[in-house]
This record gives sequence, C-alpha cells and structure tokens, in this order.
Amino acid sequence: MSFFGSKKCPSGFSSSSTAEEVTQGVDGSALTAIVTGGSSGIGIETVRALALRGVHVIMAVRNVAAGNKVKEDILKKNPEANIDVMELDLSYMASVRKFASDFIARGLPLNILINNAGIMGTPFTLSKDNIELQFATNHIGLLHVYFLY
Repeated sequence: MSFFGSKKCPSGFSSSSTAEEVTQGVDGSALTAIVTGGSSGIGIETVRALALRGVHVIMAVRNVAAGNKVKEDILKKNPEANIDVMELDLSYMASVRKFASDFIARGLPLNILINNAGIMGTPFTLSKDNIELQFATNHIGLLHVYFLY
C-alpha cells in the first residue's frame, strides 16, 4: 500500500475516489461554472464531471478548436451536457477583459469558478503585456477573471 493508499478521509473519499463517485447525487442543473484550461488534462475531467451532474459549463480555453473537440467528445457520451466554449488567454489582459465582458453579456450567474489553467517552468518570456509569462498567466490573469466579473 502506498503512502496515500485507499485510506478514506472524513468525507468518506480517498485518493482513489473518482469524480463520478464524489459528485454522485449532486444536481447541478441550476449552476453555471467556468473552468479555465478545460481542454486538456484535469480540466477535461472537471468539465466532464460537472456536465454529467447538469452544471452549465463554460470552458475558458486558449485553443477554441481543442475546446470544441473536447465538447464534442463529451456530448457523444452525454448528449444532455450543457457546455459552451469561450476563448480566454490568461496571459493577455485584453483577452481576459473580452472574456469577462462576453460572459457578463450572456447574463449567466457565476456559481463555480475553477481556476485550472496555468503554466509552469517556462523559460523567461514576456507576455503581450510585458509581464513575465508564468506570473501573468497563473496570477494576474486568473485574478482578473474573478474580479472583472
């Protein structure tokens, strides 16, 4: 048995619990969530699990084509899923402002914000706004999504 093993936490879940197990019985049909970075990695599973429970999921992604592919894949297995794909480049403040403005224009509530997107260990690079890229993406951009709403 590994260090994490399958020992359950007070919640009744463990490191081997799945998103479906954790969300079982949850009705999210009245909720709207934004998931940044929803087109890859953990973001895909987050979008899938939320949509499975009826949450209206906004995938905030840099690559809209990749986001649409993930959306299509989820819809094949869950045709009732309510997923929208919106462009968001967290490293570029004009993109963050446009995303926030477009989201507000939809008149949707923001019940859940999952800040999944991020970058790490990149060589020193400046964003379009002349801010170090990792800091611009992981901190400045994510804060602006929250506060512009």
